[in-house]
Amino acid sequence: MTLDEAIEGRRDELIALTQDLVRMPTLNPPGRGYLEICEYLRDRLAPSGFAVEMVRAEGAPGDSDKYPRWNVVARREGVRPGECVHFNSHIDVVEVGQGWTVDPFGGEVRDGKLYGRGACDMKGGLAASIIAAEAFLEVHPDFAGAIEISGTADEESGGYGGVAYLAEKGFFDPARVQHVIIPEPLNKDRICLGHRGVWWAEVETKGRIAHGSMPFLGDCAVRHMGAVIAEMEESLFPALAEKRTEMPVVPEGARQSTLNINSIHGGEPEQEEDYTGLPAPCVPDRARMVIDRRFLIEEDLAAVKDEFRAVLERVAARRETFAYELRDLFEVLPTMTERDAPVVEAVAEAIRSTLGTEADYVVSPGTYDQKHIDRIGKLHNCIAYGPGILDLAHQPDEYVGIDDMVDSAKVMGRALERLLGVEAG
Repeated sequence: MTLDEAIEGRRDELIALTQDLVRMPTLNPPGRGYLEICEYLRDRLAPSGFAVEMVRAEGAPGDSDKYPRWNVVARREGVRPGECVHFNSHIDVVEVGQGWTVDPFGGEVRDGKLYGRGACDMKGGLAASIIAAEAFLEVHPDFAGAIEISGTADEESGGYGGVAYLAEKGFFDPARVQHVIIPEPLNKDRICLGHRGVWWAEVETKGRIAHGSMPFLGDCAVRHMGAVIAEMEESLFPALAEKRTEMPVVPEGARQSTLNINSIHGGEPEQEEDYTGLPAPCVPDRARMVIDRRFLIEEDLAAVKDEFRAVLERVAARRETFAYELRDLFEVLPTMTERDAPVVEAVAEAIRSTLGTEADYVVSPGTYDQKHIDRIGKLHNCIAYGPGILDLAHQPDEYVGIDDMVDSAKVMGRALERLLGVEAG
């Protein structure tokens, strides 16, 4: 039996596995159902000879007794020592949102597509990696090396309760693991080499409270924030549009530096929904804005921060009472694996032999868990490859194509053959 035949014979099993995973509402935040899905994966993989560890990220951001951050890591040793290939998938999904025409946790199959929150991002990829590994073990029971499969928490909120925690504990030490494939939904003919950098920060402008009927006795922090935004529109956004990268970032609009205003809050806090009164007449004495700055591998993080601080200083030079604080929230450096890295070449060859096309090399506009494997684990031989269309992630009526899952499983299986040095069937 060839590897392709073993995977095709598991098509219905792949569908059922994906449905089971989608039907577990592992919503993050707050982090529901992590233990349930990790136990499911443990029980699924153990009969195939995987040694399974359940790892709680105690003390990580978000971890609590009510919402513990559970992860599962399964390892299958070969008959002889050799290199290890690790498939890492996150188990969390984002909120459902509005606009669904199907049950978001129903796993409905229709017209060759499997629907549900997380079907595309990335439970379909997780299921495909499991099927690929199980088919590989059937066809090549005497392989050398090791295969690992992990299901990890909190990728959607930074990954600190998942891959970051595991990397700190040595699970991605290059002496233990040599190749990592993250089955994120980036289209079955694409290899994602890495991602842009990110800097999140909070700006607070300060004012003085006063009665709303006499605003001249106060100092409006919201107006100060408005001046900041006006300066951003005047000088910063045009400057960012001029910064271009040689990284193959998709979509095209993300090949420049970008900044998103994530949120603005000023003045009196919003009241509870059942409050029926009017707001009090006050001049707001503070306003806060969270910014999400995505930067390129050609940019220096310190220069990125200085560029934004210069915006604030220009405003300060024009407004006599302007005062502000700038606080770092989160930062990740850009990363990009070389095209001649072993895992890249193995997956590229597998795409060529499976799909009959050359691989398209891309870089993600946003970060994913490769950042922790690279920066904390010091393991650079890492890519993202998996089934699904990235544009469908976090959308209503999210789905993954069944044929795409099967094809991606074949690609993953053939990559295993090359990386673990076995003769293809």
